[in-house]
Amino acid sequence: MSDVVPAALPPPPPTLPELFLGFAKISISGFGGVLAWSRRVLVDEKRWMSPAEFNELYSLCQFLPGPNVINLSVMFGARIHGARGATIAFLGLISPGVALMLVVGALYSRYGALPGLRGILAGLAAAAAGLIVATAAQMAEPLLRQRPKPAHVIAATAFVAIGILHFPLQWVLALLIPISIALAWIEAL
Repeated sequence: MSDVVPAALPPPPPTLPELFLGFAKISISGFGGVLAWSRRVLVDEKRWMSPAEFNELYSLCQFLPGPNVINLSVMFGARIHGARGATIAFLGLISPGVALMLVVGALYSRYGALPGLRGILAGLAAAAAGLIVATAAQMAEPLLRQRPKPAHVIAATAFVAIGILHFPLQWVLALLIPISIALAWIEAL
């Protein structure tokens, strides 16, 4: 008898209702942004994506115009079920939040001037900031395990140039994008 334990098989792709409910859970769980919950649900809980797949898809979504997580939902849904999957994932992400914000907006217009409510909202904003930092650390972890590549140097250069030195974004991108493409092309050879 062998002591070899078979590797856990990845779960089957989500059905359309599972896709809707998964993105609805992300929508309802997130406050101040749903990136943290997107990663938690898609990678950790449902295992619909690996950490590397999530990072790759999310990085592409950051490059595209529009809200990143909405782009993520559409692209993930399209990958699984085509146009219907994209629509279902989008509606799963948007519908609960829209309904909830209509209710919260009505309550805030009535009770928003209460001093206690302002303190609660400030505390929630701090919690949301903490979630963003924790998610960034989780997303960086697979990258830090890799041997440094030219892409890491490009990312660090962009961070320093824009975030620390405050160079204009368009000029930094105009310089780094062609260099990045050239380095990726050379690396692929």
